[in-house]
Amino acid sequence: MHRDITQRERAQMGSANRLKLGLFGANCSSGRAVTLVRERWSGNWPDCLALARMADAAGIEFMLPIGRWKGYGGDTDYQGATFETVTWAAGLLAATERLTVFGTVHAPLIPPLIAAKEFVTADHIGAGRFGLNVVCGWNEGEFEMFGANLRDHEARYDYAQEWLDAVKLAWSASDDFDVTGRFINLKGVRAKPKPYGGSRPLIMNAGASATGQAFAIRNCDALFSHISYGMSLDETALYVKSVRGAARQQGRDIDVYTVGVVTCRPTAREAEDYWHHCIVDHADWHAVDNILAMRNITPDNYSPDEFRRLRDHQANGMGGLPMVGDPDTVTGQLAQLAAAGVTGIAVSFVNYLDELPYFCAEVLPRLVRLGLREPA
Repeated sequence: MHRDITQRERAQMGSANRLKLGLFGANCSSGRAVTLVRERWSGNWPDCLALARMADAAGIEFMLPIGRWKGYGGDTDYQGATFETVTWAAGLLAATERLTVFGTVHAPLIPPLIAAKEFVTADHIGAGRFGLNVVCGWNEGEFEMFGANLRDHEARYDYAQEWLDAVKLAWSASDDFDVTGRFINLKGVRAKPKPYGGSRPLIMNAGASATGQAFAIRNCDALFSHISYGMSLDETALYVKSVRGAARQQGRDIDVYTVGVVTCRPTAREAEDYWHHCIVDHADWHAVDNILAMRNITPDNYSPDEFRRLRDHQANGMGGLPMVGDPDTVTGQLAQLAAAGVTGIAVSFVNYLDELPYFCAEVLPRLVRLGLREPA
């Protein structure tokens, strides 16, 4: 017998913790650290599996993969070896008990009915713990690998809307149905089984533009945003308030998540030294420059100081909020995000398996004492 799961339980990832924590990018070689250091993340299956089990035991709420099909080159071919995210999620869900695992899916690359069936399969494997991170696409070189056209910005979201509507209909329709749209036309669709527990998977999107945020507010349970880089606590709080207010105007609730890069050591000096060693002295600068060039960020377009700032920011976990320091410092940064109304944060490390145990031993108890989390 299936246990019924409410949509709110899904959104909370089965956790009462005020600040949710996740691990970001572990399905990719090097993870989020664009670095040459030997201990950089392998991304191989045994390490992913060990990490998922470690996170599950510690009460970490989720793992969020990156939808990557092609590496960024450089000396390490940064993110050159990656696991497809839905099958990766299914394997991790089968090996864990509490953890929510997302699939990160480029909507234009997978027909909606195949996608809907894959998601339901993973959701049953995890007894309702599968989550969907919808990506509308930005990497033209990856789309060319599939013979797919990268539509203009607005049309990407128009397509994604039809795609997601079709997926949701496959999850919910009790009878056969047709879809007639601008992009998607389906006839006599029949889709069984439905998602586990009488509700649908948690849906997340990371749209940064006004169109992307409107898509998330209209369709998703969570908006995943780089809101905290370069923003004050007050600005972050206003941003979260505005997103949630816009959702309420549509009769919806939405949570706001962000991304961080953690270097936590017993002392601030140790943390700063290691961060500098990995992200400055031994960054894969060729890969960093390749990534920036894809976004037309070059020395020709930016002042030397601004280009250097963007370059350093990219090397540090592909632009995540840097959280470098001793456990009290890192805990304080996390508490500030919670105070601003952020629901949770997905973090990365240079080596997740090596560094997560210290984070769990030192930072998690401090968050418990602050009332932001419960003991695992």
